Amino acid sequence: MVVKVFGSLKGACPQRVLACLFELELDYEFVHIDLDSGEHKQPDFLLRQPFGQVPAIEEGDFKLFESRAIIRYYAAKYPGKGHKLVGNTLEERALVDQWLEVEGHNFNDMLYTLVLQLLVFPKMGGKTDHIVVQNCEEKLEKVLDVYEQRLSQSKYLAGDYYSLADLSHLPGIRYLVNEIGLGHLVTDRKNVNSWWIDISNRPAWKKVLQLITA
Repeated sequence: MVVKVFGSLKGACPQRVLACLFELELDYEFVHIDLDSGEHKQPDFLLRQPFGQVPAIEEGDFKLFESRAIIRYYAAKYPGKGHKLVGNTLEERALVDQWLEVEGHNFNDMLYTLVLQLLVFPKMGGKTDHIVVQNCEEKLEKVLDVYEQRLSQSKYLAGDYYSLADLSHLPGIRYLVNEIGLGHLVTDRKNVNSWWIDISNRPAWKKVLQLITA
């Protein structure tokens, strides 16, 4: 059954879901939601995602929102299809979940604020709060220092195999490196930079980038 993905290609969270679907070699239909016109806040869309955020998916009668929940669902549903994105043992799966939580709560929170301050607010005619930017940058440096240490011990975050934990970082680091001028936070860290070069060159992610730039 074809998965319907409701979202916007410019959004980091829909990109996360598409990267997962490409890794698992799953067919999908992308339904564009116009964020600029506020389509995600309209009653029809709120039936799919009551918080008015993208993405949301439909697969037959099944509906799901929140990108990390979506990628967990598909990785668990299709463990033998495409690239395996979770571990084989309970312990390996726990490590994937651990680093997914780190991405969601430690990395993404800082990255999201930086994108708002350096990219979104200026485009909307607002002003950047440079104190907020400095504080977030300092906190993100500490997070990436932890990553640097972790990646000195294993090739990927959850171990020696590429998993959802790595995949989930792709949209955020793309913004960090290509959109908001803070790529040095990655390139200044040898292991983090090697990891980024590796995961950002995966064919599945390149397919997402092709969609974004098309």
